[in-house]
Amino acid sequence: MQKRLQAISQALIRRYGSRGRRAAENLRHWLTGDVVLVDKQVLERHLSEEHLDLLFDAFWQPLPFGTGGRRGQVGYGYNRMNETTVAMTVQGHCDYLREAFPSLDRPSVVVANDVRVFHDIGGVYGFLGSDHPLLGASSRSFAVLACEIYAGNGVIAYLESPDDPQALLSTPELSFAIAELGTQGGVILSASHNPPDDNGIKVYDQYGSQPIAPDDQHLLDKMRNAASLRRMPFRQALAAGLIRPLPEHLHQRYLESYVALYGDFFTPRDDMPIVYTPLCGCGGSTVGHLLRRLGFPVRIPHDQHPDGRFTPIPFRAPNPEVPESTAPAKAFADQQGSGIVLSSDPDADRVGLEVKLSDGSWYHMDGNQIASIIAYALMLDPQGPGRKGLVMETLVTTRLVGEIARRRGESPVVDDLRVGFKYMADVMKSLRRTGHFRDTYCSPDQLVLATEESHGVIVIPTILDKDATGACMFLAGLYQRLRAQGRTLLDYYVDILEDIGGYATTNRSIMLRGAEGLKQKDQIMESLRSNPPTTLAGHEIQRVVDHWDEDLFGPLLSETDRLPRNLLVFYSPRLVVAVRPSGTEPKQKFYCHILPDGSASGLKGQELLDSLRREADKAGNAVYNELLAIIGKHLDEPALLMPDIVELHHKLDFQENIAPELLERVSSGEPDQLEQILDWLGRRSSGMLSGADALPALKKPILCLVQDWPAELRASALCRALRDWASSR
Repeated sequence: MQKRLQAISQALIRRYGSRGRRAAENLRHWLTGDVVLVDKQVLERHLSEEHLDLLFDAFWQPLPFGTGGRRGQVGYGYNRMNETTVAMTVQGHCDYLREAFPSLDRPSVVVANDVRVFHDIGGVYGFLGSDHPLLGASSRSFAVLACEIYAGNGVIAYLESPDDPQALLSTPELSFAIAELGTQGGVILSASHNPPDDNGIKVYDQYGSQPIAPDDQHLLDKMRNAASLRRMPFRQALAAGLIRPLPEHLHQRYLESYVALYGDFFTPRDDMPIVYTPLCGCGGSTVGHLLRRLGFPVRIPHDQHPDGRFTPIPFRAPNPEVPESTAPAKAFADQQGSGIVLSSDPDADRVGLEVKLSDGSWYHMDGNQIASIIAYALMLDPQGPGRKGLVMETLVTTRLVGEIARRRGESPVVDDLRVGFKYMADVMKSLRRTGHFRDTYCSPDQLVLATEESHGVIVIPTILDKDATGACMFLAGLYQRLRAQGRTLLDYYVDILEDIGGYATTNRSIMLRGAEGLKQKDQIMESLRSNPPTTLAGHEIQRVVDHWDEDLFGPLLSETDRLPRNLLVFYSPRLVVAVRPSGTEPKQKFYCHILPDGSASGLKGQELLDSLRREADKAGNAVYNELLAIIGKHLDEPALLMPDIVELHHKLDFQENIAPELLERVSSGEPDQLEQILDWLGRRSSGMLSGADALPALKKPILCLVQDWPAELRASALCRALRDWASSR
């Protein structure tokens, strides 16, 4: 083994330089040092040149503590989710709690988990066979491990139904339970909306929120320095009262807090079904329970209850931000006679909304539109409650929400927060502690809405993380009122634009996975800083704001402060573009905001919406390629139409290889060869979306491709058949 380890270490250094040296040192430590819970025999089977890239990515860094905690691929290594990284995180949290609460003999926490189960759908570990120990590792098994470590450190751990291996608890209920029980913190084992082969762990403070800098840095330091693991067997800890079930009344109190907030918003009707999908996550017990409690006729697709593989979800992408994820639920809604599909991600904190239009088609509402609808319904709608109070949003969220609050009056607005609900929670904590945040003076109980563009909403001050439940109850009530009037939620949104102004947004991501992706993300941000563009998407940039600028935003408090402040904002009168790398996913993210320019376009209704959408999409595509140009890449229009969950190298492969070969096959094919071509496309694209059918992701690009083919080819029977397939839902 030593010879193989030495050879692999040298190969890592040759290929990856200083980062390769770091990976080699970490790999050696895991194989020869005293690292907890490492299966060294399995790890030794990685020591082959063919697995060099995997080893580098798994060991060159510890799994980052990003915007939403630690999140990443399940696997073996320092940069993966596994028993070792979970144990080090929890042991570090225990050490942190002992230091933060020295007077407590028995600190306590709440431990939650979602539905995830690792099955290596992407086939990364096929070389290990079908019996390696991580197969079957689940959010629940990681939660049980966490409870054992808390108990071993004398920390009481509250766990939902300890005797039920299938028990779940959502992120928002975790936040609620921490505050209700008065524990000193908590954790949830979840990777939110990530692919099924991922998992993660988020750490919460005594307020039910995630800590911000410098507190999160202190926590991270404890995690990194956790040398010895203290652990008590689950049954022993349960018998000793160190692992305890969550009190049953908490769930009812969670629901009652929303029932009281809903009040008489709009009386639910039993003749207008509400289709809701938890996207195979745990939202059935939050959103589903509340909607039924309020009296809404809820319909959930029978196959979309908890499933850690997300089997029926297109692309296996349980993400309300991805329009395709709710395709089966929309088909189910058609059968049920419903004009709405509400959704939530696996840990039930993000909300999704699909609206059926009069022509039978479905419209996907993005997070900015959802936030604007809720804000307007609560504050400015003549038939609504006319609420006044605090409104918060991040600086990458639509400016429309803040404008609605300002139009209402007597409603303090905080609209320049960094990305992540922990910064909104920090505002709430500051208001409760001191009565003010910066120059905003009010009580946190005056909260009307806190929101972000990535489908996150808070409408209640007792939960300090986003929650799909509150958003869904207001959207369900508003939907029924509008349907009774012969209108849709899209009609309602267009009315808002006509009333407030022509705002539009598009949020895009460039998926850049692995070591090369990290290098490319760094290259993009470094270039934008050192040589900022004078124009973006044809708009002249008048001002650039760098959140690393310590003169503007104060000193960087810690390493954990540096990542969320890795943000650049480019301003022009009509377009604002914010660019940042994701803190929890392998993405370069950017946000384009179209602002009203003061000129009267004369457009109304659908024409106004369509014009704004075209302008936002055009800006998004242009900025996408302007960022790619920094790393020497470019995508043509068909490849740009591929979903952003597809990694860049797959989009380039489609553009450079698949598209030309498809043209050749159709040009030389017989009229009845559509099935053979689709079979080839399926095999050729099989690696695009980890373990999921990628063909639906190719429909829009292929439809775009076909339009540019020679006229005589477009007229062929085979091309018409391909076009019909690409046009189908």
